Formats: sequence, C-alpha cells, structure tokens
Amino acid sequence: MIEAFIRQIPLISSCREVVEIQKGFSTDEKYLIHMPGDNRKFLLKVFNLEEWESKEEEFSLLRKMQNFHVTCSRPIEIGKVENRGYMITSYLEGADAEDEISKYSNQVQYTIGYEAGQELKKMHQLSAPVHILSWKSRKLEKHTKYINTYLSCGTKIKNDHQLMNFIDENSHLMDSRPNVFQHDDFHLGNIIIKDSKFAGVIDFNRHDWGDPIHEFLKVGIFSSEVSIPFSVGQIKGYFSNEEPDDEFWRLYSLYLAMSVFSSVVWTLKTIPDSMDEMLAKIDRVIEDHDYFTGIKPKWYDY
Repeated sequence: MIEAFIRQIPLISSCREVVEIQKGFSTDEKYLIHMPGDNRKFLLKVFNLEEWESKEEEFSLLRKMQNFHVTCSRPIEIGKVENRGYMITSYLEGADAEDEISKYSNQVQYTIGYEAGQELKKMHQLSAPVHILSWKSRKLEKHTKYINTYLSCGTKIKNDHQLMNFIDENSHLMDSRPNVFQHDDFHLGNIIIKDSKFAGVIDFNRHDWGDPIHEFLKVGIFSSEVSIPFSVGQIKGYFSNEEPDDEFWRLYSLYLAMSVFSSVVWTLKTIPDSMDEMLAKIDRVIEDHDYFTGIKPKWYDY
C-alpha cells in the first residue's frame, strides 16, 4: 500500500527502495526513501489529516531552524494524497545516540554532549509568536491537570507530598521566564551520531514554547541514565563551558520535580506496560536530588 501512495508523489515516485522505520512513539508512519542513481535518501512521514495544521507548523519550524544553522533535517515538501498527509525531509545519516554512545570513551561522550548543548542553544534563539501566553500560566495549568489526574490514579510515588510542597514553594521562579522555541524532547534517543561525532537532532513533532531551561529535564530523566559524560557535556556546551548559576539549577530541579507526576500520567495513558520502567527512572531522579532537598543532581559532579 505504501508503494501505491509513494507513486502519487512526483518527487519520490521513482524511488528504488522503501524501508519502514518503526522506532519511537509518534503516530506517524516513517519511511526511509532510497532514490536511484545518486544515493540520495529522504525521510517520508505519513500522517492523518487531522494533524495537518500541526504538521504544517512543524514543517515551518524546520525551515526556521535552517536560519539558525541548526543541524537537523531539511524540510523539502509537505502535501496531501488521498486522505493522508505527508512530509518529506532530508535524511540524517548516522546512528541513534541512545544505542551507540556507550561504545565511546567518556571524553568522546562528553564532546558529543557538548556539541548537542551548542545546538540546543541555537534553537533557543527563536522567540515564541506574540499570541503565545506566558510560560508560567501555561505550565501551571498543565501541571494542575497532571496533579489532579495523578491523584485519581492508582499509582503513587513514595513521599509524593514532599515533591508537591517543593513545587508549590518554588513555582514563583517561573515568573517572567522567557518564551522561546522548545524542542521538548531533547535527549539521546533523538540525537544522531556519525563517525563518533554529533550529527544532528531529529523529531521536532513535540515542539512547544516556553522556558529554555525546561529542555534539560530530559537530561535528568533519560540521558543521564545512559551517559553521564554526555549529560554533563550538554550542560557545559549550552553555557559555553561556564558553570550554570544557581537560578538554572533551581529551575531545573523544579521542572524535574513537576515531570515526576506528568511522567506517571503520560506512561499510564500511552505505554502502561512500561510503568515499572518509568517508576525506576523516577526513583533514580528522586534519589539524585534527595527528594529535592538538593537542587543539583549527584551525577553532575561525576
């Protein structure tokens, strides 16, 4: 069926090979398209037309990322065929960093993280559209919904009241925080490595707008579990090898504490069979911060 779909898209209708890509939680169908003759490769995403507006925005944002020289897929074409939408971008050659990075020395892992941090800094040059409401108002509204859902579900975090109190006591830190582009899923699973170097970032479909420091919570939950040198490198690269200040760590720990509850709710809704795995990550995060009596994670000074 996908071959018949592709034949209706002139740009790739003469492709010589189609390989489905099944990794990730996106509802998109993803295919690696091999073109004849010149070894060109494209990434094809096929999606439901209900998502057309968000996909148009994603396509537009990829164009804007080119203006800031972000190393990511280049947007090529977006359109509709029959009752489906499609997006074609360039294909980033390389391997998934989550799978590959442990094969390298600590220094190489750190350097890849440093380069990733520099790329993230580039992305944050893009300011939110003027119609986007303040970061604090949107974040607190989401958090309140997550807390209410969490309290009504059967899964509970030990000493959860301690985390809730920490969040309440520190939510004022979000006052007047900047509203900029957020990749919102920036971690090793969405980073490509080639020849032991950072080769780009993928999957912009969860993008948002808000505080740039919010991006780093994925370091605490995911990346630091796989590679501490990468995680430290990402922070150092973002701050041009300067040590982040106390404000960074306070906001980082605030967002990480908030993510404990949103992670439980998201996992129950999306991949409930993985709840034990997520709870293990949450336990590690809480231990890293001694139930958020400490704002800097223990792994940072590895």
